[in-house]
Amino acid sequence: MRSLKRYLKAIWDLLRLEHGLMYGFGVVIGIYVSDPFFSDLWKLLLGYLTAVFLQASTFALNDYFDYEVDLVNNRTDRPLVRGDLSRRMALALAIALMPPGFVAAYLISPLAFIFAFAVSVLACLYDYKLKELGFAGNVYIAFTMAAPFLFGSIISSGWITEKTALLASMAFLTGVGREIMKGIEDVEGDALRDVRSLARTMGERKAASIASLFYLTAVSISPIPLLLLPEFLFDLKYAVPVSVTDVLLIYVALRLVGDYERESIRKYRKVTLVAMVLGLVGFFAGAF
Repeated sequence: MRSLKRYLKAIWDLLRLEHGLMYGFGVVIGIYVSDPFFSDLWKLLLGYLTAVFLQASTFALNDYFDYEVDLVNNRTDRPLVRGDLSRRMALALAIALMPPGFVAAYLISPLAFIFAFAVSVLACLYDYKLKELGFAGNVYIAFTMAAPFLFGSIISSGWITEKTALLASMAFLTGVGREIMKGIEDVEGDALRDVRSLARTMGERKAASIASLFYLTAVSISPIPLLLLPEFLFDLKYAVPVSVTDVLLIYVALRLVGDYERESIRKYRKVTLVAMVLGLVGFFAGAF
């Protein structure tokens, strides 16, 4: 029983299913931010499953390609590093989980399928090569944080609405900052794969400053819905959680400039994750 529990935990860790559940929730948020009166629960479920399956597939592929880097970085949170799963199993799961995600997207609409397919192709390119390009890889990962909201808008409205575009922009800018910080944390392991992160090419101090700039830019656009979009106009349901998000991001931006040690980076990444969740809550609440 204990070995089965350990095996199931290893599968969960490989696929990062907690991220999949969050990505699926991001699709739901994108749907209702775009159209608060959306009522097609079948398409909502398909959208959620698309996010979960494709996210799980790409994370498994990421661990397959990043095995040696994760060893150097002592990533014992990765099941391949712990020896709980083989690289062959990771590759098999990556291949097996992608088709169900495509089928779910196809059943929504042709545009939803095209969007999901394009994002997945980019994910495979990232896992194989794009990650080594450093900042370009950071931009891609940040885009995947924004993609669920865009996908949700496509499901409910057939296009990307202004509200969803703003939400996606804030997620994207925060995501770039988080990925640049991760490059600082992983600088030793990235050297093994010759990942040209900003921390390696420009130095950790400059990388920290650039990450801070992205956080502050995300904060600067957060008042736009409150002031310019009729649905969010002076809406406290939006203003309160997003204001807390802004405070947390400003805190990280200011601290990061002078303190970019590995342990500090891990703490800051957790803070920014909380900030992003609160931002999602604000957009979701403000949509109704």
